[in-house]
Amino acid sequence: MEQLLSTILEQFKAITYVEWFGVITGALCVYLAAKEHILNWPVSILSVATYIYIFYNAKLYGDTILQFYFLGTAIYGWYYWSYGHLNSLKAERPVSHINKKDWFTIAIILLVGSFIFGYLLDNYTDTDVPYIDGFCTVTSFVAQYLLTRKKIENWLIWIFVDIIYIPLYIHKNLLATAALYFIFVFIALQGYISWKKSIKRQKSF
Repeated sequence: MEQLLSTILEQFKAITYVEWFGVITGALCVYLAAKEHILNWPVSILSVATYIYIFYNAKLYGDTILQFYFLGTAIYGWYYWSYGHLNSLKAERPVSHINKKDWFTIAIILLVGSFIFGYLLDNYTDTDVPYIDGFCTVTSFVAQYLLTRKKIENWLIWIFVDIIYIPLYIHKNLLATAALYFIFVFIALQGYISWKKSIKRQKSF
């Protein structure tokens, strides 16, 4: 037990300032998103740029590609949330639900996309976790898109994929990032509860 704790402590000591910066900005941007605060998008850009470097060096190529997608959606989300309210720091775009047809589409995207992406990573990169990387990447694609559209279900998908990411990052010795995704689970839960209250307020008007 002491040896295990000693190993974990040594791994945490080895965490770089770059990863800590990515962790801090990553936690901040998700917290702001849960609060429906539009500044989550510029903070997200800082975190994404940092994790492009981190994930590429960890040979998590699916996650590296995902960060470029996040960069694009951060710009799009920033615009979409503030459309018509350019001088407001509080997002005005209402929160909404996806329908049953959307869930079916999401399931197909996850099934087909994960297989294709995993196959490509397995055959054309040197990653040792092609299919789990592919699955998490595609799932994150979907969750992030729903976040930009202010669909409350994005938080449920984030909770699911964040839980899967934790052991993946531990496997890659990205302990600070694994801890960050553990925190993400609770922030996403808070986001879901907060957005649910927002929907109720909208219906009361």
